[in-house]
Amino acid sequence: MIDAICQFEEDILLFIQEYIRCDALTPVMRFFSLICEYGIIWIIIGIVMFSFKDSRKTGVMIFTALILSLIINNLILKNVIARTRPFDVIEGLTSIIAKPTDFSFPSGHTGVSFSAAFVIIRSRPPRYWIPALIVAVVTAFSRLYLGVHYPGDVAAGIIIGYFIALISDYIVSACLKHNV
Repeated sequence: MIDAICQFEEDILLFIQEYIRCDALTPVMRFFSLICEYGIIWIIIGIVMFSFKDSRKTGVMIFTALILSLIINNLILKNVIARTRPFDVIEGLTSIIAKPTDFSFPSGHTGVSFSAAFVIIRSRPPRYWIPALIVAVVTAFSRLYLGVHYPGDVAAGIIIGYFIALISDYIVSACLKHNV
């Protein structure tokens, strides 16, 4: 069963490389990957949200989610699971950005993007969360497109991001309730 899943992931990545990668799309995918490096776009969005009274709680929840995502995804899970990057394993797959040196699972870019996007979905009207969700989805796909993550890494980043958003909402709401 695991062999079949691994083969399916390889097939998806090789399909993307063979049939979707193109000169017009590559700069877009690199851009989305870059703006989510270290959570940059989400930090900026969090600062903007924090700057206005009506969205301040959302800003705090975004910062909480970013910190939790860093700890859970990048410091704990990547090192415990230690999954090798796909470009090091899949014959014929090439990375079209500088090869990351950390482990593959889960996708940190995807985790941070979806944790912040899910916070915005939970707390703001659609005019705010639709663009955030688009950025998160394109960022997640960019990690596959660029050849640096397996589909399972990205799926895990989305799922973990959802739970981090729930936890962030709970923590911030509890702190505000108790005036911490």
